[in-house]
This record gives sequence, C-alpha cells and structure tokens, in this order.
Amino acid sequence: MQKTDYTIIGGGLVGMATAYGLALLGQRVTVLDEGDTAFRAARGNFGLLWVQGKGHGMGAYAQWTQAAVGLWPRLAALLLADTGIDVQLRQPGGFQLCLSEAELADEARVLQEIQAALDVDYPFQVLDNTELRTRLPGIGPQVVGACYSPLDGHVNPLKLLHALYAACRQRNVTVLNGAKVDDIRQVAGGFDIRAGSRRVPSERLVLAAGLGNRALGAMLGHEVPLQPSRGQILVTERIKPFLHYPTTYVRQTDEGTVQLGDSAERVGFDDRTSVAVMSQIAARAVACFPQLEHVRLVRAWGSLRVLSPDGAPIYEELSAAPGCFVVSCHSGVTLAAAHALSLAPWIAGAKALPDVSSFSLQRFTPMSEVAHAH
Repeated sequence: MQKTDYTIIGGGLVGMATAYGLALLGQRVTVLDEGDTAFRAARGNFGLLWVQGKGHGMGAYAQWTQAAVGLWPRLAALLLADTGIDVQLRQPGGFQLCLSEAELADEARVLQEIQAALDVDYPFQVLDNTELRTRLPGIGPQVVGACYSPLDGHVNPLKLLHALYAACRQRNVTVLNGAKVDDIRQVAGGFDIRAGSRRVPSERLVLAAGLGNRALGAMLGHEVPLQPSRGQILVTERIKPFLHYPTTYVRQTDEGTVQLGDSAERVGFDDRTSVAVMSQIAARAVACFPQLEHVRLVRAWGSLRVLSPDGAPIYEELSAAPGCFVVSCHSGVTLAAAHALSLAPWIAGAKALPDVSSFSLQRFTPMSEVAHAH
C-alpha cells in the first residue's frame, strides 16, 4: 500500500474528527476502523455539547471544553458545506436537573469552584423549582431545581458520525473497514502497521481507538491508563416536541424521539443492558418529566465509554515512538470541534497548543484513582 502522511487507528468520533481536521490541512490520511467488533463509545453517547461541570479540579480541561463548544458552529458549517448534512447543532444552554436539595447544592458548589479557578467567563445560574418551571414547562414536582449553563448544547450524534465519514471521503481520506491492528513497528521514516493481511506504511500515527488505545500504546512501549465505564441509553417513540433544551437525563432529538440516560457503571468490558439500571433510568426520566410515563420505549442499548484516571483527555506524542500521538477522551461529541480544528493542526505541526501538556500521560505518575469525567 502507498505510504500515507497519517494513519489513524480508530473510526469513531474521535478518530474521524481528527482525520477530518488533518484532511482540511491537505494531509494524506488513512483510517483503520476495526468495525462492529470494537467497543464503540460512539454508539453510547447522548449527543451533548456539555461544558457544565467539566474540568472540576483541572482548569485546563474546563477551558479546553469551553473552547471546543465555541468552535462548534464552524465545524457544523464546514460539514454542511462539504456534505450537505445538517448535524442539527443547537446551543440554547442546558440544564443539570437535581432531584434533591443536597444534589443541587453539590452541583452549584462544583460550578462555583470551576468559575473561581478560571480566568475566562464561566456563566451559570442556579434555579429553584419555581424558576425552573418558567424555563421548562412540564418539569416534575420531584425536581427541586437545576443548574443552567448558556454554553451547553447538543447535536444529532448519528448524523454527526455520518457527516464526518462523508466529509472525510470528500477530502480523500482512505477508510479501511474491518482492520483490527495486530502489530505496530517503528521503521525508518515512520511506522509499519499490520492489520490481518494488510500492511499499512505511514509517516505518522494517531491512536484514537478508545479503550483499544491501551493495547496499542503497549505495542509502542507506553502505558495508556484507560478504564471502561458502561452507559445505558433508552430511546422512546417519536412524540410531539416538548423539550427544547438538553438536560443530562432527558434529551429530545430533532426527529422527535426522546433519549433517556446518564448511567455510569463499573462492570469491566460487559456492554450489555440490565433491567435494574434501565428501570432506574426510566424512573428518573418520569420524575423529571411526568408526561413520559406512558410513552413507549423502542430501543435500549449499553456501551463502554472511555475514562482516564482523572476523567480528562489524553493528548501526547509518545516519547518512545516519536511521530505517534495518543488521543483519548470521554467526551467525543463535545470535543469533536476542538479535535478537528485545534488538535489536528497541533498534531500536524501547524498550530501551537500551550496547554496541551496538561493532558500528557506524565500526570498519571504516580497513578491516581479513576474518577468519572463529570
């Protein structure tokens, strides 16, 4: 196979956003996609562009997230121009709904601490039930209040992944499906990647395979500490539009279906659904919006999301394998615009990112305890 400038291992949202960003810079890019046998985090996301609460205790992550959502209108416009696909970007702000006074106080404290730690504006409001009802008619009486951030939003994640693939094809990115990487060798002038019977020579390499980055990093002499967190999502039948803002528990899509979710379980690599958790998700959704009580559920699934020890992204050029970059994160939708428009230029050497060192693997020495990204 002809040598490529960049080979990206991983055909999910992180890999495809990075591939698109490199292609925008005129780089020759090949994506190796393992296929449906992979633990695809992309199929378990909620479609949120979420600033609220991200980066508590790590200001660089809070600022990176805020910058990412600021870049989203540009990414959506580029994808629409390249493909004609509207990813349904909406940024009206979002609500973290709270079902107890203690939960509301804790959420408010986290946002206040993030706000105090940043040099940039970090707007939010704490609303009681009465104030919330004026913003979200139909909210249930069990919801004591909410934290609102005007920076939050959402997209249609299926349309986003479809648009990234279509845009990459438009920009001459080669995507090889069913390509599970068996070996990576450093050679003169780059890397030799083996995927079954395929041999892919590449000048540079990007590891964007989600949980698979752990094994890929080990092939090149680096520990990439990632753990799975199972999330389960329920989807209802299409109903009349009633929810025009995203929330962390309930989100109505542009097609009228309603997504219910926000579970996080430590169950290893088990990506199945469970009745107990699905019941909790459904009960919480009905508590938030009682009108959902008699709406039919049409789909349910579980998926494994990617967590680093502190919940923040990992971006690094490997010291033992110069020219190979690790890109791992929990929030592939929220950060997609930053990956395409900021991180990809940094990988290509076309842009400096002063704060990227904050996301280095070096911060995990000594290892810290795994924590949820939120």
